[in-house]
Amino acid sequence: MRFRIFTEPQQGASYDDILAVAHAAERLGFDGFFRSDHYLAMGGGSGLPGPTDAWTTLAGLARETERIRLGTLVSSVTYRPPGILAIQVAQVDQMSGGRVELGLGTGWFEEEHSAYGIPFPRHRFGLLEEQLEVITGLWNSPIGVPYSFSGRHYTLVDSPALPKPLQARVPVIVGGGGATRTPALAARFATEFNLPFPELADVARKFAGVRDACEAIGRDPRELAYSTALIVVAGADQAEFARRSAAVGREPAELREHGLAGTASEIIDRLGALEADGVECVYLQVLDLADLDHLEFIAREVVAELG
Repeated sequence: MRFRIFTEPQQGASYDDILAVAHAAERLGFDGFFRSDHYLAMGGGSGLPGPTDAWTTLAGLARETERIRLGTLVSSVTYRPPGILAIQVAQVDQMSGGRVELGLGTGWFEEEHSAYGIPFPRHRFGLLEEQLEVITGLWNSPIGVPYSFSGRHYTLVDSPALPKPLQARVPVIVGGGGATRTPALAARFATEFNLPFPELADVARKFAGVRDACEAIGRDPRELAYSTALIVVAGADQAEFARRSAAVGREPAELREHGLAGTASEIIDRLGALEADGVECVYLQVLDLADLDHLEFIAREVVAELG
């Protein structure tokens, strides 16, 4: 099982704050550093000092880290036309030496769109389908062969389809809890299917739906990686766990029910159950970016024990 740190910088973090977490994640041996792609804080927080753009941040991290995988969970199709996003991701992949992954979704937070003048169409699933086809088509088109696409939402005419990513195939993450349309898109375009914050009893059934969607189009389901994203709040004892729960504004009982929470042994037990359900990679949602000791504890008392 692989472990990646997943952050929500829109809640209040500067680039330097993000860099400190990325450096800690790399030093401690985590497989990846991923971030959300949002422009407005959620809940009651101030969001100070303000949002950071995901792909601008990842470009910086690409030059300031050496090993760790970098990506979004997930970028919204409402933010950028697919041609521009394909260029951004390819460039950051080159800048990182081939360590980038793209998580892409429909977007859902209408308020942030209103706050920054970003159009928020009511029907976005078609945008996601076409963006996945265009982005992967641009990357996969041979050099010297123009790429064209004509869809309902996007039209590209004789694109040079440049630049190319450094990786022969940039990993593409598609996720969500839908029963039919999302698994079908993952089967067609993704290298990884992600379940974000699922009901834990649903994980095995949701993965089975994705495997069925792969088989329906003749794709080997084993070509996909299967992952989940869950909040993590850990402590050496109940008092430390309670303190960290309060720091992120969550109740200990609720965290235990829905996330990876409690003492190291409690979290290890839950991870074992998730692995039995088919989870191969876990995105550990860390909300308190100032608490680097938390990452140290997870790496030492949880990840190392499972290694």
